[in-house]
Amino acid sequence: MAEKPDYERLRKFMVEHQIRARGIKNERVLSAFLKVPREEFVSNQFKSSAYDDCPLPIDYSQTISQPYMVAIMTELTNPEKDDRVLEIGTGSGYQTAILCELGCRVFSVEKIPELAERAKKILEKLGYNANIMVGDGTLGWEQYAPYKIIIVTAGAPDIPQSLIEQLDEGGRIIIPVGTLYSQDLIRAIKKKGKLIQENHGGCQFVPLKGKEGWE
Repeated sequence: MAEKPDYERLRKFMVEHQIRARGIKNERVLSAFLKVPREEFVSNQFKSSAYDDCPLPIDYSQTISQPYMVAIMTELTNPEKDDRVLEIGTGSGYQTAILCELGCRVFSVEKIPELAERAKKILEKLGYNANIMVGDGTLGWEQYAPYKIIIVTAGAPDIPQSLIEQLDEGGRIIIPVGTLYSQDLIRAIKKKGKLIQENHGGCQFVPLKGKEGWE
C-alpha cells in the first residue's frame, strides 16, 4: 500500500512556494490557506496532486482552480470578518472554505446540483457554515443582497448586470472576462453606482453559463 502523503507539509510548501513567493502578502489570506485541507475538495484519484501548482478536474467537466489563482482572487477582494460575500460557482467548495475561514458570511450559487450537494457535505464535515443555492449564478442571489464582495469562479463574456446591481456601494467584484477559452481577471470597485475596473492579467476558467453569461 502506498504511503499516505504528508498533506500538512505539502500545504506549507504550497503557501510558501506557490502563493507567498508570487507576491501574495495578506497574512490573513495566507493563514487561511494553511488551515483549509485542499485534499478534501479534490476527487480521490487526484488527492496526491491536491497541492500541485495547477487546476485539477472535478466531476461534471468542472475544475478546482490553481491554488495561486484562488489566492490572488481572495487577496484582491480583501475579505474581512463578517463581510457578506457572494460566490458564483461553488464547484468543489474550496474557495468557499477559504472565505469561511476568513470569517465571511458566504452565499454561494452553483448551477450543478450534484456539485452543490457534494460541496455542502465537505464543508459541513470540516465545520464551515456556508449558504449554498442551486441556480443560475449569472443572476446572483438577490435575497441577501447587497454584497460587499462578489467572487466569480467562471469565465464570462462581460460582468452580468444582475451582479453589478447586487454589489454594495464601495464593494468589490472579481471575475474572469473574455472569450470561452481565454479571459482577463478583472477586479472592479463600485463607486457612485458605477464600476471602476482594473485588469490583473490573463487567466483561463470554465465558462459561466446562464441567462447573463454563456448560454
